[in-house]
Amino acid sequence: MSGGAPGIRTPDQRLRVFVSSTLRELEAERRAVRGAIERLRLAPVMFELGARPHPPRELYRAYLEQSDVFVGIYGERYGWIAPGSDVSGLEDEYRLAPPGMPRLIYLREGADREPRLDELIGRIERDDAASYRGYSTPTELAELVEADLATLLAERFDASRAPAPRGERVDLLAARIPSPYTRLVGRDREVAELVALLDDRDTRLITLAGPGGIGKSRLAIAVAEAAAPRFPDGTAFVALENVLEPSLLLPTIGYAIGVRDAGELPLEERLAIALEGRRMLLVLDNFEQLGAAAPVLVRLFTIAPLVTLFVTSRAVLRVRGERVFEVPPLPTHDPAAPESTARAREAPAVELFVERARAVKPDFEASSASLDTIVDICRALDGLPLAIELAAARMRVLTPAAILQRLDRQLPLLVDASRDLPPRQRTLRATIDWSTGLLTEAERRVLRDLAVFSPGFSLPSIEAFAELRGWEVDIYAALETLVDSSLLEQSDVDGEAVFGMLATVREHGVERLRLDGEEPSARAAHAAVYVDLARREGRGLGVTGQRHAVSRLNLERGNLRAAVRQLVALGDADTAADVAWRLFLYWWIGGYLVEVALWMEEVLARPDDEVARRTRAIAAFFVGWRDLWTAPSLELVRVLADAGRVLDEEGDELGATMVTATAGLAEITAPEPDLGRAAARLEEGARRFRELRAGWGESLALVALGRIAVLSGDLEGATARFRGAVEAAASSGDRFTASIATHHLGRARLFAGALDEAERLYRDALETSVALRHDEGIAYGLEGLAAAAAERDELERAGVLAGAAAAIRKRAAVFDAPAFVFHTRYLDALAERSDAAALRAAEERGREYGALEAAAFALAGGGAAPSV
Repeated sequence: MSGGAPGIRTPDQRLRVFVSSTLRELEAERRAVRGAIERLRLAPVMFELGARPHPPRELYRAYLEQSDVFVGIYGERYGWIAPGSDVSGLEDEYRLAPPGMPRLIYLREGADREPRLDELIGRIERDDAASYRGYSTPTELAELVEADLATLLAERFDASRAPAPRGERVDLLAARIPSPYTRLVGRDREVAELVALLDDRDTRLITLAGPGGIGKSRLAIAVAEAAAPRFPDGTAFVALENVLEPSLLLPTIGYAIGVRDAGELPLEERLAIALEGRRMLLVLDNFEQLGAAAPVLVRLFTIAPLVTLFVTSRAVLRVRGERVFEVPPLPTHDPAAPESTARAREAPAVELFVERARAVKPDFEASSASLDTIVDICRALDGLPLAIELAAARMRVLTPAAILQRLDRQLPLLVDASRDLPPRQRTLRATIDWSTGLLTEAERRVLRDLAVFSPGFSLPSIEAFAELRGWEVDIYAALETLVDSSLLEQSDVDGEAVFGMLATVREHGVERLRLDGEEPSARAAHAAVYVDLARREGRGLGVTGQRHAVSRLNLERGNLRAAVRQLVALGDADTAADVAWRLFLYWWIGGYLVEVALWMEEVLARPDDEVARRTRAIAAFFVGWRDLWTAPSLELVRVLADAGRVLDEEGDELGATMVTATAGLAEITAPEPDLGRAAARLEEGARRFRELRAGWGESLALVALGRIAVLSGDLEGATARFRGAVEAAASSGDRFTASIATHHLGRARLFAGALDEAERLYRDALETSVALRHDEGIAYGLEGLAAAAAERDELERAGVLAGAAAAIRKRAAVFDAPAFVFHTRYLDALAERSDAAALRAAEERGREYGALEAAAFALAGGGAAPSV
């Protein structure tokens, strides 16, 4: 690939990928490509993702100027040629792409192309700055794009080999700043004031306070983007609206910055390690339901002295160090002439209405008379951004005069009916009432029922829910109306339509459910949808469908977690425990085991006559799994052994086997462990897993037995155990446990001096860990390849990979037991026989690399990158 290498950016300034194609003809391809780009944590730049108040050519020229990579997808059509132009937008986009921008071109195979498209492709084929490949289906296209972009990142990384600037790293696990679909209107002053506050090193905590709908979250996004250069270690944006338990605040923050609930240290210690020396911004959005957890933020001051907290909340937190910024409504008039309607036409509230109106009705032109009406609408709505957007969304079917007429007639009555709320909250609630009043009864019911969902739910889940709720409506037409009315949000994730609802609209829906006496039945239907999802997808977690199952569960993890939590709260502990058990591998891969353990502690706290014996044993297993790493004891071994016996008596063979094997693990970690007894438990577990054809469980048990053999100095025996573990995982198609076993086998082969085999094994395991986004697995792979490179006297490669692995472990705060840390001995030996200072310098360079960059470098072999 020729041209200068674009910078590899942090999550808040991500690498931007411009996607060019005809829109309707290749709609499925565009969805698939967008999913591929987002899976790499890059930013898709696509025409349909933004509001379009500007001419198309002006818009895609602006998009191209801020992009780093050009992706062109071509089928049969050349595209529409605008009046006054001699080329289509498709060709114009290719021409406008800067000369140095990498261009990845994909041609649909078997397409009967229009002549002018053939001419364009002929020119592309002669362009040595572009690569082009054929594809057959959207799914195949997505795989090609994901692979090519990953390769491009590897080339950009490998071509320079220079130290990466501090903070310029792609972090797969950090919470990204959301990419807004529309620009922020009328908040320049607030953004500047807040950025100035963040410039003050004495500012540790800023709270953006204000009622729902005032625009706190959108303002926080803009401030985080503007302040990014001030925080060299990045920004994490943590959405909290689906977090209800104060005890889950720290685990949620940990998850956002890549600290998983694994390892041998308490969470606060892991956070302290991960955040030590990091100058970063931590945005906590929608904190209001976690008021009891506010003192935890003060503890964070001690844990992370260089981190600045930026919180949005409807209520002030009232903790020391807090600086409160009240978010005002958008101005609806000119302060210098408050009575002047003519000057109010330039007010930010009016600008917002006009821009959003053009988004739903592109040909809308505001006349002098309509502007005066819009001024009156914005004043009636108190300048509340969400209320203005809801009103503007009605411009698809109503004129400004018709909107104002209905507001004048209904808004005062609705506001008066809500006197128990603060003034602006009354106005917003009344606006939602007015907006929903324009829906049909069936559409209102759909909106009301969907209020039980957490943000991020898919069309298949809506369809299953609709059947349980008995909707008598065209679901797709109703959803389209709700999206068009700004009452429901829609986005594409991995090529699937995913929906969400603003918190204030959802609260309105829940109120309607309560008034109608429908909340319990709606929540029961919601839980049933996700219980079925868990049982269906749980079957694929330990077999060949694992990656699909993890992706499907990730898509709706907020609702999945909400359903389990709801089952516990409703007292249906038996179903909650059953779902938790079926998803054990998912919780482990995703890093949710601490959260599940908290729910299971609630189950254990219930009286014996309210909880089945099997349920109590499963709950004991989850709590025990957590505690065996952080609070090992012989008592824990006994508790797990007792739980295993209960599951045996209840006829749950798989559960009994898992708990028995875990008791063996607990024996290893206990003070003064009895390795013989631990091995016996694990042998029994491996045998029973094998009889049950649960290869994933057998693999885990054999890995633990291999580790015991390593501790006993039996390398040959350990190697045999690890090979058996790889074979057991492979037999069931479980990629996750196969990667764990492969790491351990690679280590054993490295110890035996079989470098080529060890490197191959570590590469295989590293590829799987990247695909599953398993940060600890990525670190293991990098460490193994670093050790092999050290044996080969490849000083630069060994140092970079070791440094990158150390950075991942520090960030995620996951560390192996000291007895099993092996790669350092190879590095120490290399330092003794080579240039120790150069090795340490390479390690420091490696510490600046993100997980994706380091994995790409490792898998590319560290040599010169080939041209594409």
